[in-house]
Amino acid sequence: MLLRFFRRTASGSIFSIFLLFILFSMIPVNAAADDFFGWALHGSIFYFPAKNGVDSDPSPIIPSGGFSLSLRLARLLKLEFNEDIYFTNYEYNSALGYPMACNPENRSAFVLGFVTGINLTLYVPVGDCAFRFFGGPAADFRVVTLAIGLNHPSDFTGDIETDAQLQTDAIRTYFWEKGRWFMPMMGMGFDFPINEKFQIGLDLRTWFPVYRIWADDPSPAIDGWRFGAGLRITARNP
Repeated sequence: MLLRFFRRTASGSIFSIFLLFILFSMIPVNAAADDFFGWALHGSIFYFPAKNGVDSDPSPIIPSGGFSLSLRLARLLKLEFNEDIYFTNYEYNSALGYPMACNPENRSAFVLGFVTGINLTLYVPVGDCAFRFFGGPAADFRVVTLAIGLNHPSDFTGDIETDAQLQTDAIRTYFWEKGRWFMPMMGMGFDFPINEKFQIGLDLRTWFPVYRIWADDPSPAIDGWRFGAGLRITARNP
């Protein structure tokens, strides 16, 4: 289980995030601008719970990276724009009528996801540290293309059960119709200083598949939920 976890999380991406931390630590911080505007770099692990049978990936664990831009509305309140980017493989189950994240050998589509959100963040100071509570509308804008490496004639049979292109088209349609891209987010975090200019934040986030209210979705009830845990770095508040 631990080996699978580390393989899925691509530990090299976490190392890259820390390299970015070092680079940004050399950039001077404009204290006056930081009174109103802020930024953050973050790396997270996404967990997509699923219950789709033996051919699928039952619990995809996916690394992501991204950034946030913020506008201070009040001393303890900010408006934040968030962007997280991830990628994974999907297949389409024609019998059940919905796509599922899958193991590489069963792939039909490559999905590049842009999880975009706007949220209000409330800060609760605790000495030099602070708790954050945040939430707001979010969407997963997924670019769906034929999976990398599928270009042999045997991949295009004309039967949706085995044709990678037909499955890719069906996956794209499923994700974009009936508002299945709309997933509001709520979360909490904890920030603590690492030096005079910067602080590290620990984040826990949940995205809610509210489209199930109107979409009459055929997938299992656990599908569509999304959980994230990660780190972020940002300038310390003046």
